Amino acid sequence: MSSPPLPQEEETLSFIRDSLEKSDQLTKNMVSILSSFESRLMKLENSIIPVHKQTENLQRLQENVEKTLSCLDHVISYYHVATDTEKIIKEGPTGRLEEYLGSMAKIQKAVEYFQDNSPDSPELNKVKLLFERGKESLESEFRSLMTRHSKVVSPVLILDLISGEDELEVQEEVPLEHLPEGVLLDVIRISRWLVEYGHNQDFMNVYYQIRSSQLDRSIRGLKEHFRKSSSSSGVPYSPAVPNKRKDTPTKKPVKRPGTIRKAQNLLKQYSQHGLDGKKGGSNLIPLEGRDDMLDVETDAYIHCVSAFVKLAQSEYQLLTEVIPEHHQKKTFDSLIQDALDGLMIEGENIVSAARKAIVRHDFSAVLTVFPILRHLKQTKPEFDQVLQGTAASTKNKLPGLITSMETVGAKALEDFADNIKNDPDKEYNMPKDGTVHELTSNAILFLQQLLDFQETAGAMLASQGTWHLSLGPPAPLGHFSQTAMWVWPHPSCAGKVLGNLQLNLLSKSKVYEDPALSAIFLHNNYNYILKALEKSELIQLVAVTQKTAERSYREHIEQQIQTYQRSWLKVTDYIAEKNLPMFQPGVKLRDKERQMIKERFKGFNDGLEELCKIQKAWAIPDTEQRDKIRQAQKHMVKETYGAFLHRYSSVPFTKNPEKYIKYRVEQVGDMIDRLFDTSA
Repeated sequence: MSSPPLPQEEETLSFIRDSLEKSDQLTKNMVSILSSFESRLMKLENSIIPVHKQTENLQRLQENVEKTLSCLDHVISYYHVATDTEKIIKEGPTGRLEEYLGSMAKIQKAVEYFQDNSPDSPELNKVKLLFERGKESLESEFRSLMTRHSKVVSPVLILDLISGEDELEVQEEVPLEHLPEGVLLDVIRISRWLVEYGHNQDFMNVYYQIRSSQLDRSIRGLKEHFRKSSSSSGVPYSPAVPNKRKDTPTKKPVKRPGTIRKAQNLLKQYSQHGLDGKKGGSNLIPLEGRDDMLDVETDAYIHCVSAFVKLAQSEYQLLTEVIPEHHQKKTFDSLIQDALDGLMIEGENIVSAARKAIVRHDFSAVLTVFPILRHLKQTKPEFDQVLQGTAASTKNKLPGLITSMETVGAKALEDFADNIKNDPDKEYNMPKDGTVHELTSNAILFLQQLLDFQETAGAMLASQGTWHLSLGPPAPLGHFSQTAMWVWPHPSCAGKVLGNLQLNLLSKSKVYEDPALSAIFLHNNYNYILKALEKSELIQLVAVTQKTAERSYREHIEQQIQTYQRSWLKVTDYIAEKNLPMFQPGVKLRDKERQMIKERFKGFNDGLEELCKIQKAWAIPDTEQRDKIRQAQKHMVKETYGAFLHRYSSVPFTKNPEKYIKYRVEQVGDMIDRLFDTSA
């Protein structure tokens, strides 16, 4: 193999050397360029860095200037607050509370600034005066809103509110909007501002004074409404629910408590059965015909007590939204004082009137205490709940009134029993026709009335220690509740009253000179007592200690009927067979025999006419008893007279028989049928 020629290799080597030289030259040039660029960069850096630092300083200075200017603007703004807000403060917050409170916030901040930074600045006094003026305007606005928008609760709305308590079905909740919603929100905002920024508590006095007046006026308005409604229609109706016609009553009449009206209704029931009594001498002022004002006053007071509880509850709910929590109890205590004191004063007036009635022996008037006392005791738990947190003097007002009523009620019951025993016999006041004495009707109706307040009366006497309970509790009587037996609080006391009544009636009956009229009087009274007892639970009450009470009264009644019937003996004895002369048929009568027969006819005729004339004016109100006595008397007289007439009508004892045989048997019966009938 041959090697390449030498020249060619030299040429290649020469080319490589040239390339290396060019590469070295290019490298040197690049190094030179980079060195020059580096030098320029260093020069540039040395020039730019100071500028950059200077720029940063300038920016920092600019920011400080801007902050300084901002602070100056802020500070200067405090000097303009008084000028900027003076007009708004002067015009007041009415209609623009939000803007007004915003201005007050600016003034508050200005006051704080000048107090901290320039306490001697005249600007401080200026903004302080403006703040005080603004605060006064807010206080005035609070008073104005409360005065203008606090309205008395409608009496008919209150009746709707309290009438729902007695209904079994769920009632539609009656809304009580004391203040419109928007107004309430403004009132709340003002009160919170006054507490937090105004450091003012005077508005709380304003609040309770205004709301106290509305509460008191609401209850007084209910009482007046109750009186007017009762006088016009007898019963105040609860009105239509909101959004219905106001003149359309939709609820049931408000329930009336059992007071004198119930006693009068009972009297009417007995009258329908012929058991009415006519006025006679009695220290018990009669229930019948009494003015209904006692019932109206009693019902009105009871409803006002319930209204106070409901309205006070509602007032407390409103108060918790407006008044700070730690002032709520004290403010509420002040708020309810006027209305509560009004109720307590009226209650004490009722107690005072009852004391005077006891002195007058007007025990029917004292009955007003019982429904009120029962209602107060029933309402006391709600009262106590409403008055939680109030002063002890406030909490003790209701218990004090209850104690007063228990005392006067116990005194009335005790005096009543004594009065039944000691009621005097006054001849000029006794019923001339022998009907039921007013003492009897009043005593029975009083006892009957107390059955509705058995627990109240029992607790009342027990609290006063009246009529000691030495006999111990009685045994149960089936469906008749054990509490009913403690009406006085022991059934023996009811028996004592009836016993005193019976003894008094016996004494009164002696006023009558005619024993027959005395018997009719006792008969009517005993019959009235028995029928009245049978129509009520009183018979069961009396039977606890006097098991034969009913039978005893029936025996007394029958006894008096027999006594009355003996009044006819002086008539029938003239014609009784045992007293008739004996004669032989067909034998001419002697003058003495004829005269005797004439005397028998004349005695019978005169006696019949006299008795019928007298006894026609007497009264037996019970139609059943009246018919029974008439029929028995008619049967006895007609039978005796018929036998006498049959025996002597054909005997020639006189030339003028029509002079002596004046009545047929039927006529005698008709005359007796008109006895005890003042209209005949």
